[in-house]
Amino acid sequence: MRKENVPSSVLLTAAQEIVTGKVEADLGGCLFKKRLPRSGEGKRGAYRVIVGYKKPNENRIIFLYAFAKNDRANISAKEEAALSLAAESFISATEQQLQKLMLSGSIREVKNDE
Repeated sequence: MRKENVPSSVLLTAAQEIVTGKVEADLGGCLFKKRLPRSGEGKRGAYRVIVGYKKPNENRIIFLYAFAKNDRANISAKEEAALSLAAESFISATEQQLQKLMLSGSIREVKNDE
Protein backbone atom coordinates (compact mmCIF):
# COMPACT_ATOMS: atom_id res chain seq x y z
CA MET A 1 0.00 0.00 0.00
CA ARG A 2 2.98 2.27 0.60
CA LYS A 3 4.18 1.92 -2.99
CA GLU A 4 0.78 2.88 -4.35
CA ASN A 5 0.31 5.83 -1.95
CA VAL A 6 -3.06 4.61 -0.75
CA PRO A 7 -4.38 7.26 1.67
CA SER A 8 -4.94 6.32 5.32
CA SER A 9 -8.58 7.37 4.94
CA VAL A 10 -9.11 4.62 2.33
CA LEU A 11 -7.55 2.03 4.65
CA LEU A 12 -9.67 3.20 7.59
CA THR A 13 -12.85 3.00 5.52
CA ALA A 14 -11.90 -0.50 4.40
CA ALA A 15 -11.20 -1.51 8.01
CA GLN A 16 -14.65 -0.29 9.07
CA GLU A 17 -16.24 -2.26 6.24
CA ILE A 18 -14.31 -5.40 7.20
CA VAL A 19 -15.54 -5.14 10.80
CA THR A 20 -19.14 -4.95 9.55
CA GLY A 21 -18.63 -7.95 7.24
CA LYS A 22 -18.43 -6.07 3.94
CA VAL A 23 -15.70 -8.13 2.26
CA GLU A 24 -15.44 -9.61 -1.21
CA ALA A 25 -14.31 -13.01 0.06
CA ASP A 26 -13.83 -14.86 3.32
CA LEU A 27 -10.73 -16.96 2.65
CA GLY A 28 -11.10 -18.90 5.87
CA GLY A 29 -9.62 -18.57 9.31
CA CYS A 30 -8.94 -14.89 9.78
CA LEU A 31 -8.12 -14.07 6.14
CA PHE A 32 -10.29 -11.89 3.91
CA LYS A 33 -10.12 -10.30 0.47
CA LYS A 34 -11.23 -6.68 0.16
CA ARG A 35 -11.37 -4.29 -2.79
CA LEU A 36 -9.95 -0.79 -2.45
CA PRO A 37 -10.51 2.07 -4.88
CA ARG A 38 -7.75 3.90 -6.70
CA SER A 39 -7.62 7.62 -6.06
CA GLY A 40 -10.30 9.29 -8.14
CA GLU A 41 -11.71 5.97 -9.38
CA GLY A 42 -14.03 3.27 -8.13
CA LYS A 43 -13.32 -0.21 -6.83
CA ARG A 44 -13.97 -2.11 -10.07
CA GLY A 45 -10.48 -1.88 -11.60
CA ALA A 46 -8.51 -0.99 -8.52
CA TYR A 47 -6.74 -2.94 -5.78
CA ARG A 48 -7.36 -6.21 -4.05
CA VAL A 49 -5.99 -6.56 -0.53
CA ILE A 50 -5.60 -9.61 1.63
CA VAL A 51 -6.42 -8.73 5.22
CA GLY A 52 -6.08 -10.50 8.54
CA TYR A 53 -8.85 -9.87 11.07
CA LYS A 54 -10.36 -11.82 13.93
CA LYS A 55 -13.53 -10.72 15.69
CA PRO A 56 -14.06 -8.98 18.04
CA ASN A 57 -10.69 -7.17 17.96
CA GLU A 58 -11.43 -4.35 15.51
CA ASN A 59 -8.23 -2.58 16.60
CA ARG A 60 -6.10 -5.24 14.99
CA ILE A 61 -6.75 -5.43 11.27
CA ILE A 62 -3.67 -6.32 9.26
CA PHE A 63 -3.38 -5.32 5.60
CA LEU A 64 -1.00 -8.05 4.48
CA TYR A 65 -0.80 -7.98 0.70
CA ALA A 66 -2.14 -5.79 -2.09
CA PHE A 67 -2.23 -6.18 -5.84
CA ALA A 68 -3.78 -4.32 -8.73
CA LYS A 69 -6.54 -6.30 -10.40
CA ASN A 70 -5.02 -5.63 -13.81
CA ASP A 71 -1.68 -7.15 -12.63
CA ARG A 72 -3.09 -10.47 -11.46
CA ALA A 73 -6.42 -12.17 -10.92
CA ASN A 74 -5.83 -13.72 -7.52
CA ILE A 75 -3.28 -15.22 -5.13
CA SER A 76 -2.13 -18.82 -5.28
CA ALA A 77 -3.01 -21.46 -2.69
CA LYS A 78 0.60 -21.38 -1.47
CA GLU A 79 0.46 -17.58 -1.04
CA GLU A 80 -2.86 -17.87 0.76
CA ALA A 81 -1.41 -20.41 3.20
CA ALA A 82 1.61 -18.18 3.91
CA LEU A 83 -0.57 -15.10 4.37
CA SER A 84 -2.83 -17.03 6.73
CA LEU A 85 0.17 -17.88 8.92
CA ALA A 86 1.32 -14.25 8.84
CA ALA A 87 -2.17 -13.03 9.79
CA GLU A 88 -2.36 -15.42 12.75
CA SER A 89 1.07 -14.24 13.91
CA PHE A 90 0.12 -10.56 13.79
CA ILE A 91 -3.25 -11.11 15.40
CA SER A 92 -1.78 -13.11 18.27
CA ALA A 93 1.26 -10.82 18.74
CA THR A 94 1.63 -8.90 21.98
CA GLU A 95 1.58 -5.11 22.02
CA GLN A 96 5.31 -5.16 22.78
CA GLN A 97 6.00 -7.32 19.71
CA LEU A 98 3.94 -4.99 17.53
CA GLN A 99 5.77 -1.95 18.91
CA LYS A 100 9.10 -3.54 17.91
CA LEU A 101 7.80 -4.17 14.39
CA MET A 102 6.59 -0.57 14.13
CA LEU A 103 9.92 0.80 15.38
CA SER A 104 11.78 -1.29 12.81
CA GLY A 105 9.50 -0.03 10.03
CA SER A 106 8.20 -3.52 9.23
CA ILE A 107 4.61 -2.45 9.88
CA ARG A 108 2.80 0.86 10.15
CA GLU A 109 -0.18 1.74 12.29
CA VAL A 110 -2.98 3.68 10.65
CA LYS A 111 -5.02 5.89 12.97
CA ASN A 112 -8.10 8.07 12.56
CA ASP A 113 -6.10 11.26 12.99
CA GLU A 114 -3.72 10.65 10.05
